[in-house]
Amino acid sequence: MNCLITGATGEVGLRVTRLLLERDVRPRVFTRDPDKAHALFAGRVDVSAGDLASAATLRPALQGADTLFLANVGPEIPERDRVAAELAREAGIRKIVKLSSLDVEQGLAIGAWHEQGETAIRSARIAYVFVRPTGFMSNFLAWAPSIKTEGIVRSSTGNGRRPFIHPDDIAAVSVAALFDDAHIGTALAITGPDSLTFGETTNLIGQAIGRSLSYQAISDEQARDRYSRISGSEEETEAHVALWRAIREGRLAATTDGVERVLGRKPLSIERWVRENAEAFRNLEQ
Repeated sequence: MNCLITGATGEVGLRVTRLLLERDVRPRVFTRDPDKAHALFAGRVDVSAGDLASAATLRPALQGADTLFLANVGPEIPERDRVAAELAREAGIRKIVKLSSLDVEQGLAIGAWHEQGETAIRSARIAYVFVRPTGFMSNFLAWAPSIKTEGIVRSSTGNGRRPFIHPDDIAAVSVAALFDDAHIGTALAITGPDSLTFGETTNLIGQAIGRSLSYQAISDEQARDRYSRISGSEEETEAHVALWRAIREGRLAATTDGVERVLGRKPLSIERWVRENAEAFRNLEQ
């Protein structure tokens, strides 16, 4: 396999790259930070510097590859997926595995971006697999500052539930899709094993670090104000507010058996992820 990995220094792409290395596959990674890639992979990968926003840098990176792992984020997903698919077809890429989102099925803003990206890939008449995970467990790391300083988690999700998924499972399913042509033309809907409220997850983190934590429900307006301080755009802010509202309304609580069907095992639990990442939530005095 000659595979080009985008997002190779990110949450999922990093894991996909490491799993390929474990299979004695030397991938090519496409990254805006080649120094970081060299440091992470110590000469075990081929590095192409560039940006998915730049066709001029992506085109040469695709040359000689036969599969593409495509990870795009933000409102630019539709256009960047379209360009990547067209360049992949031009370069003779045999299959694209796109990291999409389970929110496609709800038509939410973030899901809508991915749905348009999926449509662009289908239109390019190239073999594809869409990996559609629910929310990443690693998103909970955003709670670390308020947990450390206040012992509080705030969210507009109320008592809504979501079956967050371990990033290791997303990567493992993605690698299976890269290797196994049986998945071509499918969308793999994958979740974690349990659908929990944010309050329940807060309690699990508290148990892991030996500290009493509290969960506070906030309004959409408060959530919008808080996220707008770190957001890249108003569009991105509104997409997240809509996502949290959908969780609160119970629209994103369903689990799937996707991980088990692809990997032959149950998905990894939130308890495992919390144990693995407990140190990130401990303050200096603990």
